Amino acid sequence: MNKVSALALGVALSLGLAACSSQPVASNIAQQQSQLSSGISPANMDTSVAPQQDFFRYVNGNWLANTDIPADKARWGSFDELRESADKQVLAIIEELAATGHAAGSDGQKMADLYRSYLDEERINVLGLNPLRGEIARINNLSSSAELSQYWGENQRFRFGTPLAVFVGQDQRQSDQYITGASQAGLGLPDRDYYLKDDERSKTLLSQYSSFIETLWQLAGWDNASQAAANILAIETTLAAAQWSRIQNRDRNATYNKLSQAELAELAPGFDWARFLTAAELKDIEHIVVRQPSYFTAFAKIQAEIPLAQWQQYLKFHLLRANAGNLSEPFATASFDFYGRILSGQQEQRTREKRAVSTVESNLGFMVGKEYVERHFQPEAKARMDEMIENLRLAFKEAIDDLEWMSPATKVEAQAKLAKFNTKIGYPDVWRDYDCLTIAADDLIGNLRRSAECEYQRMVGRLGQPVNRDEWGMTPQTVNAYYSSTMNEIVFPAAILQPPFFNVAADDAVNYGAIGGVIGHEFTHGFDDQGRRSDGDGNLRDWWTEEDERQFRERAQRMIDQYSNFNPIDDLRLQGALGLGENIADLGGLTVAYKAYQTATKEQPALLIDGFTPEQRFFMGWAQVWRIKFRDEALRQQVITGPHSPGMYRVLGVLSNMPEFYEAFEVKPGDAMYREEDVRVKIW
Repeated sequence: MNKVSALALGVALSLGLAACSSQPVASNIAQQQSQLSSGISPANMDTSVAPQQDFFRYVNGNWLANTDIPADKARWGSFDELRESADKQVLAIIEELAATGHAAGSDGQKMADLYRSYLDEERINVLGLNPLRGEIARINNLSSSAELSQYWGENQRFRFGTPLAVFVGQDQRQSDQYITGASQAGLGLPDRDYYLKDDERSKTLLSQYSSFIETLWQLAGWDNASQAAANILAIETTLAAAQWSRIQNRDRNATYNKLSQAELAELAPGFDWARFLTAAELKDIEHIVVRQPSYFTAFAKIQAEIPLAQWQQYLKFHLLRANAGNLSEPFATASFDFYGRILSGQQEQRTREKRAVSTVESNLGFMVGKEYVERHFQPEAKARMDEMIENLRLAFKEAIDDLEWMSPATKVEAQAKLAKFNTKIGYPDVWRDYDCLTIAADDLIGNLRRSAECEYQRMVGRLGQPVNRDEWGMTPQTVNAYYSSTMNEIVFPAAILQPPFFNVAADDAVNYGAIGGVIGHEFTHGFDDQGRRSDGDGNLRDWWTEEDERQFRERAQRMIDQYSNFNPIDDLRLQGALGLGENIADLGGLTVAYKAYQTATKEQPALLIDGFTPEQRFFMGWAQVWRIKFRDEALRQQVITGPHSPGMYRVLGVLSNMPEFYEAFEVKPGDAMYREEDVRVKIW
């Protein structure tokens, strides 16, 4: 699941007050548990593996053995299956809209014509590079570093070739207002580590990236491709060396540096900040939150030292890179060959229809979501989710009270934060409008540029306005969920409320183990190593006693050490510090979900269904959620860049710390799932 920081992503979410109920909500399902299915998929199980040895394979082994990753995918699991299903549903909606006429400017016209503009491959191939000629000429005509700084400011709308990224989001220290932020950017590879590692695999990948730069350069018909690639790669490597690591970027205190424009100019002298911010339509801002101060200092020096001609090469390449997938077939193929085949391991390009749907969703997501909800959302799912969320909230309240390591003073603050958690389920109450956007059926690149401009204006227009409490950070058709620290809210889009996450026909055990664990995960994000830094109003504030802070850090370090010992591929181990927040949320979330399940069903008979006790079904529900297979390239990318542990470790790592699991499956010393009590982690 995701944590959403409004400052980091410029996403305005919602905060409200919700009182904790004092009693668990009784199940209002009319059917008896004996009439419900277990929600377990026996065909996916490998019962030749003992649950005490490898619970992930016990629950998912046959699925792993019998499932092939689709050729156009880099990974395949429960999330991906639901996303594929949602994409097919959205495709059907868009094809239906595209088959009929619509009034100019209507939602139907915009969705249908954006889809048509992507499908018009014949026209796209005839146009070739022509849709970018004007922008290429602008880059070629840059004549000074002052003009370059202005171009970077103007280009914030389109986000290509910008070593700095500015955004507008909630102020993490004053969450009732918006503020401008700025962050490092500008790389063509997923992370700085791809440039800085010197092992053979990393060197090979850099060579392949250089070849990709040359290929795009040659397709554009430009000379000296080899030298251009060398210059561009040198610029990106220099930027990467100055950038903060993903682990450093997780620290909310370290990345909150509120500066005036004068202080920014003093931090990073030699760059025309006034011209840059004016071009970015941020001329009148009083403050800006700089996420990586040392990078900004280094960037100001780097931009002055690199010749303008090389920056122009860098800009032209990134213009091509950002648009290649939407240009003629040679450009699109080159982009897929590198980013899809080499970097992620995909064997085939997705069909043009699938890519067209993704384009419509990326640019008109909530417009599509409104249609999706009308056709596919089950209202009864929301009622049952409301029930489970309140039971999880009550369980978390009791869990805080029961903590042996936390002082009464800090517990009071924690309870106050929990009581203020807001929840959103299914879809927004207020739909986003796209009145600012004009879509034409014969202008794909123009459509995408106008969409970027529209979203940028929406973002900068927030400054000086009240925080929008109704806005969502994910569309309803997204298979995911998130916690927003500045809004102090948890959000569950409609598309995740389906099996194996949520099954209205299944008994409570598997649902509490699956979607209940996800709900608990999002609750716990408010109290993970970074979430705990914010209070119930979404403001960065230290509400911990010194001793409680020490106790938390000690337990968190134990979790870092545990996960850093997992070795999913080659010599790559998980980065325990990078994944700390997600791993705390997994363990805390499932622990609280188990407590909520036990409380909510204490009056129900403990029935065997499909031969499993309720407690066993609970943990099997969790394990089913995380079934997944990766291509090697995608798995390496996940380990290097992703805060989420690969699926098998979200099962093995969590359950090996839970005594409730040991009891349900009689795990004993000597079993692979067993950890000695003194090394188990218990935080929430």
